Amino acid sequence: MEKIALLTSKRILLGVTGSVACYKVVDLASKMTQAGAQVDVIMTEAAQQFVTPLAFRSVTGRPVYTSMWDLDDHVRHVGLGETADLFFIAPATAHTIGKLAYGLADNLLTVTALAARCPILIAPAMDGGMYEHVATQTNVNTLKARGVLFAGPGEGRMASGLSGWGRLVEPAELLAHARQVLARGGSLHGRKVVVTTGPTREPLDPVRFISNRSTGKQGVAVAQAALDAGASVTLIHGPIAEPVPMGVTALPVQTTQEMADATLTAVKDADALFMVAAVADFRPGTQSDRKIKKTDEAWGLAIGLEVTLDILSAVKEQREKTGTPRVALGFAAETHDAFEYGRQKLLRKGLNFIAVNDVMESGVGFEHDTNRVLLLSSAGVVEEIPLQSKTAVAERLVHHVAKTLNGR
Repeated sequence: MEKIALLTSKRILLGVTGSVACYKVVDLASKMTQAGAQVDVIMTEAAQQFVTPLAFRSVTGRPVYTSMWDLDDHVRHVGLGETADLFFIAPATAHTIGKLAYGLADNLLTVTALAARCPILIAPAMDGGMYEHVATQTNVNTLKARGVLFAGPGEGRMASGLSGWGRLVEPAELLAHARQVLARGGSLHGRKVVVTTGPTREPLDPVRFISNRSTGKQGVAVAQAALDAGASVTLIHGPIAEPVPMGVTALPVQTTQEMADATLTAVKDADALFMVAAVADFRPGTQSDRKIKKTDEAWGLAIGLEVTLDILSAVKEQREKTGTPRVALGFAAETHDAFEYGRQKLLRKGLNFIAVNDVMESGVGFEHDTNRVLLLSSAGVVEEIPLQSKTAVAERLVHHVAKTLNGR
């Protein structure tokens, strides 16, 4: 887990209650800490029957709080509750949810919840039909009406062997929920962002196609960075190997024409477009409606190519009429003369920014977890982003687009 700009310097208060799902939250605490957050843990007495405080202390490197009767800090709940950026209660049992709904405060966790001045996020975990019971649902709805947020629960097999709603969602999804809450009020709050990523595929026949080596990693990272900045994100993607970030509106496509249609529609009311996709520049002039056999040599050797639609040029034409998106950033993956080709593409396509990378460099571009980018505008070089993770590169690109949108 690498550092995440959104979580760096954030203080997360993690409340852990008595569920067998506690073991998942040790992993969550570890992930949040590795991502840069300061994680303070409050455990109920029941939670300590499943996981020891030492387990959390080992992954966070910080003390774990278990009692409101410690004499060294008589107002600990106030200090913990008022200085946190997020109070995340996971797993939250039916009993604790009930106490929170009624404002009861008989342990450090529940009394801190009353003192908290930050968002409260609850991840329920309970067995059998407990979550769907009318009493639990009444308590959940009471808390939601007060602005408390919920992550899950999921549906599946319980510890008892029963199946139903009540499973604690997995740590990666819990982290995604936390990121969504912490992103509120970010530099792109209230903005609509469109991101394209991955390759497009142009079919030769039902089983073969022309495409490229794009995996979609950089575009997915940009979508997540825009989410972390508080944006509403539409991700238009070709066939990609990367999981789509939770919280985006995903529009899967195959061909260049499909991506063009989806993009031109999505940007009509968008604030920004990140055109990260590696669009196929050519498609077969003819397609076979059945698999081409080796014996069809004359047909195969006669295949000609034609140029596909230039999506950015189409966006430019539409943008000149509508004014949207307000900011457009394109990518140029080059193998030589990267700066000059990138500069020409920036001007030709009417972009605000272009991110140029030389995919012949080691660790750069397709199929890598890292990237090196030269960010250009019409005024010249904006930033030389050194070789680093695609997550870090994405955060820099989003920073510059947000700065432009916000008039800075």
